Amino acid sequence: MKLAELAQKLSCRLEGPPELDISGVAGMEHAEPGQLTFLANRKYIALLKSTRASAILLEEGVAIERDRTQPPIAALRSANPYLAFAHALELFYDAPRYASGIHATAIIAGAAKIGEGAHIGPYCYIDEEVEIGRNAVLHSFVTIYRGAKIGDDFVAHAHSVVREHCRIGNRVILQNGAVIGGDGFGFAKRRDGSWYKMAQSGPAVLEDDVEVQSNACVDRATVGETRIGRGAKIDDLVLVGHASSVGENTLLCGQVGLAGSTKIGNNSILAGQVGTAGHLTVGDGTVITAQSGVPSDVPGNAFYSGYPAVENRQWLKMMAALNQLPELQKRVRELESQVERLKR
Repeated sequence: MKLAELAQKLSCRLEGPPELDISGVAGMEHAEPGQLTFLANRKYIALLKSTRASAILLEEGVAIERDRTQPPIAALRSANPYLAFAHALELFYDAPRYASGIHATAIIAGAAKIGEGAHIGPYCYIDEEVEIGRNAVLHSFVTIYRGAKIGDDFVAHAHSVVREHCRIGNRVILQNGAVIGGDGFGFAKRRDGSWYKMAQSGPAVLEDDVEVQSNACVDRATVGETRIGRGAKIDDLVLVGHASSVGENTLLCGQVGLAGSTKIGNNSILAGQVGTAGHLTVGDGTVITAQSGVPSDVPGNAFYSGYPAVENRQWLKMMAALNQLPELQKRVRELESQVERLKR
């Protein structure tokens, strides 16, 4: 594809030869001549000097400096280079397509309703009273329990599960091993100390454009529902506890754990391994950094870190003070020795 055509399709301002041929995309370190790369994080700006790519997506105002040993590099200027790169990937990556049809080994209940254009792979199981919209793709060993309702353009990768009576919107993607609507962790203690399992009657609800990645679990509720808002993205190995709610366009990164009845607002980000106690609220637009522990409510538009999670600036000061503790301890001991000598 000519660079001028690529710039037009990506709505970018071109700096460089319009007739330059671009054959693919790659990261800055691995790009070869003829490929397009991107710079979205200034942390990697040093690679701009040495990348072998022929063209780069980057913001307005970013100066291009090259090693003397490297040829000039063309620029596609964009207000959002990372998003432009995402669109560029789609231009060069030929994603697999799946013909409609039902594999002979799939088991579909007589009362199930499946929309036109569906691809149902080997050994799938679809129970009674299930409804699935148009153009669904179910890869091998997908299981849909009784009474689940699923919208159009559903994609379920191998070994993903949708439990009974759960509701899933349009354009939802379940990666391998995702479990939607598994039983919440609900038990009542008996007098003898044993645990009585409570029925988990409330479904999990995934709104439109949600993606749940590999081996993540969205548990069903004891009563009510567990809800994932429109456009939310849930990373690998995340647990959303029973009766929790996750707001629209929120990101839960790898190994995040939400205890039961946690409420996460819209447009928030919980980085890897963040854990929340149950029955708390995190406001809209909040970012909580990796491995933080959240024991209580967090306001909207906040930036929190640490355990117990506090405002990021306060946490940085605490960590700076913590690093000084050995020296402070040494000074205190010296002062104590001086005081003892003065007493004599």
